[in-house]
Amino acid sequence: MPPSIAPGASRPRPDARGARPVGSGAPDATRAMPTARPTGAPERRSVHAPQGGQPAHPAAGQQAPRPAPAYAPRGAAPADDRPVRTAPAHQPPPTPAPPRRRRRGRRVLAVVVVLLVLLLAWPVGLLFWANGQITHIDALSGAAGTPGTTYLLAGSDSRGNGVAEDGTEGQRSDTIMVLHQPDSGPAALISLPRDTFTEIPGHGANKLNASFSFGGPELLVQTVEGLTGLTVDHYVEIGMGGVRDVVDAVGGVELCLDTDVNDPMSGLVWEAGCHPADGETALSFARMRYSDPQGDIGRTDRQRQLVGAIISEASRPATLLDPRGHVELVGSALDALAVDQDTGIVDLARMALAFRSATGADGLVGPPPIADLNYQPGGVGSTVLLHPDRAPQFFQRLRDGELTAADFE
Repeated sequence: MPPSIAPGASRPRPDARGARPVGSGAPDATRAMPTARPTGAPERRSVHAPQGGQPAHPAAGQQAPRPAPAYAPRGAAPADDRPVRTAPAHQPPPTPAPPRRRRRGRRVLAVVVVLLVLLLAWPVGLLFWANGQITHIDALSGAAGTPGTTYLLAGSDSRGNGVAEDGTEGQRSDTIMVLHQPDSGPAALISLPRDTFTEIPGHGANKLNASFSFGGPELLVQTVEGLTGLTVDHYVEIGMGGVRDVVDAVGGVELCLDTDVNDPMSGLVWEAGCHPADGETALSFARMRYSDPQGDIGRTDRQRQLVGAIISEASRPATLLDPRGHVELVGSALDALAVDQDTGIVDLARMALAFRSATGADGLVGPPPIADLNYQPGGVGSTVLLHPDRAPQFFQRLRDGELTAADFE
């Protein structure tokens, strides 16, 4: 019968744990025999007490140390006593706004966008519309330019506009003002008396406004250029009958006059002081001449005051921010104006700014130096004679922007 194990095979070594040594010289029975350990293998320590309930024998006088567990017992705190961090509670995602609220926000945004578009589009559209409503006429001479920008403002009191007659026949220019904005220096508004005695190209010496009767705006421009030495860049003719509608369009203006007036020729009845005036009253205020102790000079001053009051009233925030009145105001103003072929709505706006500057605290307003208010050269009646020495210097200083208040004394 064959053996139960192969010859030469190593038999498993019996476990020595719990065995009791036999024979003399054996170690103390109380000592457990060490377990054989392969060379180089790490030492293992059992977490259990030796079999048989007997602990390993410690050194004399010492208690056997309890081996540290290989893991923290369940429920025990960590060795460094640090608090255990817990995972943050789950935060739910924000609840989206209700669809109705989002739709309302979109509608508000759409309304704001539309309003912005209208605020930008309305002035641009009004500008293009107004530019197409301007009446253009031939007026400029084509002469070489002079420094600065020169505007010639002529108040025309032509027939057929519902204005009361005052005994003068034909086409007339009762108001002639030169508005000059120099390259540097203050703006100035110079009133040229309509009866100023001067040379009219092709017609000899006569009253200044006779040039308008002889040859219309073109001859008036040439005559003013010869008198002042300034080239006219923009010509603006104001129909006095249209001024009435402009005043009504801005809601009336406040005008001042220091004397009582009852003038049947112009129809003006006025108590000394400042009063609000509607269109009809303002027109009579501007045209009144015979009851003014200063005659033509006084009328020019009142007409300048009226134009300034219209510009001031038209530039008030209440007027500018009222779109309903824009078309009526611009339409009335343009109906009262005629300009040269090269002048547009932007040029008129610049003229208004220059007018305000000239009539403001830092501007200069007045007539050129006058030698005689009743000069009678013969054949043309009573005229206004400018000072032969001071007037040329006055216009030279006006052109160069060197004019001061002392030049009007």
